Amino acid sequence: MKRCIYRGLIVVLAGVSLPLKADEAGVDNLQDFFLKGHLGGQLRLYDFNRSYGDSNPSHPSSHALAGALLLDGTTASLNGFSLATSLATVSDLGSRDHNPKRVDTTLMGTKSYLNAVTQGYLQYKNQWMTFRGGLQYLDTPWMSRSDIRIVPASYSALSLTVSPVKNLDISLIRSFSWRSRVSSGYHDDNLYYPANYRGNQLYGGANKLSGDARSAGGTYAVGVSYAHDGLKARGWYYDFQNFGRLSYLDGSYTFRTGTGFDPVLGAQFAYETSGTHNRLTGPEVAINRVSGSQVKSRAWGVDLGLLIPNGRIDVAYNKIAQEHAVGGGALISPYTVGYASDPLYTTSMIRGLVEMGPGNAWKTKLTYDLFNRHLQVMGAYARYNTQNYGESHDLYGDLIFNFNELWGRTLNGLSLRNRWERSSGGKNNLNPGNRHFTYNRLIVTYSF
Repeated sequence: MKRCIYRGLIVVLAGVSLPLKADEAGVDNLQDFFLKGHLGGQLRLYDFNRSYGDSNPSHPSSHALAGALLLDGTTASLNGFSLATSLATVSDLGSRDHNPKRVDTTLMGTKSYLNAVTQGYLQYKNQWMTFRGGLQYLDTPWMSRSDIRIVPASYSALSLTVSPVKNLDISLIRSFSWRSRVSSGYHDDNLYYPANYRGNQLYGGANKLSGDARSAGGTYAVGVSYAHDGLKARGWYYDFQNFGRLSYLDGSYTFRTGTGFDPVLGAQFAYETSGTHNRLTGPEVAINRVSGSQVKSRAWGVDLGLLIPNGRIDVAYNKIAQEHAVGGGALISPYTVGYASDPLYTTSMIRGLVEMGPGNAWKTKLTYDLFNRHLQVMGAYARYNTQNYGESHDLYGDLIFNFNELWGRTLNGLSLRNRWERSSGGKNNLNPGNRHFTYNRLIVTYSF
């Protein structure tokens, strides 16, 4: 079956003409449906290094290097219908350490190679709606591609976005299974399941359930988003089958002053309950060292920002309330926990309140562009105070250099990025030995 799927997708890719972009106006015959499509993608080279202040033989510092080819093929539109395919192939380039404990498995798992069909869907699109059915990326607050590793996560899903009026989008999603960032196939699980659950690689998640836990039932989601002038607002409801029912709101308003200095005010709120047949309730499962008979979580946050010439400054605050519930009131997030890809304002590169549980956090961040926007510099400091892990601090630095239009167009599409973060403090082994943890990620990307 898998071979048939691969062959079918390769036929779609092979039929797409490389130098042409997809015809937005549509075509009227099957030959142009393929020949006027578009084939693009990325070459990626990632070098990850974890350094522990308490590095020892049981949990030594670790490293991973990987190179990847990501291909994206899209046909032209025929009466509103089109096909899309994305493939990924990854190699560790012979760099894997002979000691498995010294390998950062969050980059591409435990294997020396990884091949995956990241997308393969049928789309119908007109001026009012877009429907997709099949394997696809999702870009919602709590279910996304979490594209901060070598291959993004993707989902087997049906998705519909309707735009009844200008600036307003209504989205409906039913996902059935997903593929984690280090998986080759699609599975009925999520990040609360253990690594290698039923043969699936799930490295980097929460790893709270046992290997004989019942599988997950996918997700129903509905979302509404609106953007006009300085206002941006969205609301989402997720029924994470067997894990929780999450309601989420966020919004921001930019006050245009005409001076180059524009204040931004943002706020967010989340409320979650158990749902039915919850996998995380009961004494045998402990989230953040606390078990419970129900899922109940309340979270909120505010962000005070200031747009400045060539940059932005933010000061943000989040709080997750304590409850008599799983994780003491933990916010259950099946597709972001451990990935640190949730939308909370104070989440850092390594982790945030979703990973640490009830408590509060504040974060200050500066983003600034230099050299005609070829270089972007980011710096941040976050402080966390949580019930289960005490007080900890994260210091973050990020440099992004893009070569677009730098020397003609020779290096268009090439970018270099270095992300660095140091986490210190905490208790209950938040970092190994309760000492510092430094994470350095070098990312080279070429888009074509």
